[in-house]
Amino acid sequence: MNRHDIIIRPVLTEKSTQLREAQNKYCFAIRRNANKSEVKRAVEDTLNVKVKDVRIVNMPGKEKRLGRFVGKRPDWKKAIVTLKEGEKLTLFEG
Repeated sequence: MNRHDIIIRPVLTEKSTQLREAQNKYCFAIRRNANKSEVKRAVEDTLNVKVKDVRIVNMPGKEKRLGRFVGKRPDWKKAIVTLKEGEKLTLFEG
């Protein structure tokens, strides 16, 4: 798998913003078959920062309905990446 294919998109929520500001942690949606070491390498290579720690969370898809029809959004995987002291991503800045 190519390192550019592992990270799908950044996750921009209220909780991820608080993590970014207080603890220098950034959240990304990643491929379902990616592991911690692949995520670390992908973030370091593509974004040019030093990674201290990676946590991975499996996020279950929500059940949605439209009238009497019930469907389900797909399951996805989220990575919470902690950067080393002094490192910062300008990707998330307004």
